[in-house]
Amino acid sequence: MGRKSANEMSFLEHLEELRWHLVRSILAIMVFAIVAFIFKDFIFNEVILAPRNPEFITNRMFCSFAQLVHIDKLCINSNPFQVINTQMAGQFMIHIMISLIVGLIMAFPYVFYEFWRFFKPALYQNEKQYASGAVFYSSFLFLLGVLFGYYLIVPLSVNFLGSYSVSKEVVSMINLRSYISTVSSISLASGVIFELPVMVYFLTKVGLVTPEFLRTYRRHSIVVILTLAAIITPPDIFSQVMVCFPLVFLYEISIKISGRVIKKQDAKLAEEDEEDDDDEDEKQTD
Repeated sequence: MGRKSANEMSFLEHLEELRWHLVRSILAIMVFAIVAFIFKDFIFNEVILAPRNPEFITNRMFCSFAQLVHIDKLCINSNPFQVINTQMAGQFMIHIMISLIVGLIMAFPYVFYEFWRFFKPALYQNEKQYASGAVFYSSFLFLLGVLFGYYLIVPLSVNFLGSYSVSKEVVSMINLRSYISTVSSISLASGVIFELPVMVYFLTKVGLVTPEFLRTYRRHSIVVILTLAAIITPPDIFSQVMVCFPLVFLYEISIKISGRVIKKQDAKLAEEDEEDDDDEDEKQTD
């Protein structure tokens, strides 16, 4: 027998189906996490701890720009701080945590694909066609957001928070867990925020959002964007402005996406109305 359709499956069968999607997703995350755990030196030395070093690509670009405009303050992370560990099992637990985070990021496209497979049978044929690129675009935007957060926001945050001082009498000793938490939270938050166009697409499809609504509340959205930028960046104007530009761009793209969805829906309704009118004309002729 073939696989049952979504309408024929009982509630318990749906749960069983969801369970296997979750199991496969978790297995994918664990596989990538194990790989990340094995390549500890590369993950920590070349990725996690790299943004605090002067040789990091973003730091070198800012320092080159600082020399060009003769503003030394723009040269960030020129004096890297020391990261310390104060707990017996601290480094081991951080190693496991980072491996899981890397596993989640690397497995995100597959995890999203598994959830897409679970919800796909419940969609109509035209909805499947419209959302056929959901896995690709969602994965692309998420990874793009993670890279944006890692290469731009993280170095700025590390420079500001690591060098900030209330008094020369106070010596900063940056804890490993605190540093890791800053880097991972900023990168993941950026990845989620970059999903805005995808969220607007589906909200428009279900009728909760329209392009007119997005245009009307454009000014309010800027306030929200500034708030998000203040949350995921250090409290300095330069970093917040750097984050606001791509978020405003994504918002404008979301308006265009919402407009295209509404346009397609209106065209489909017009086509259906035309077909109904033709059917009525044929009946009257008969």
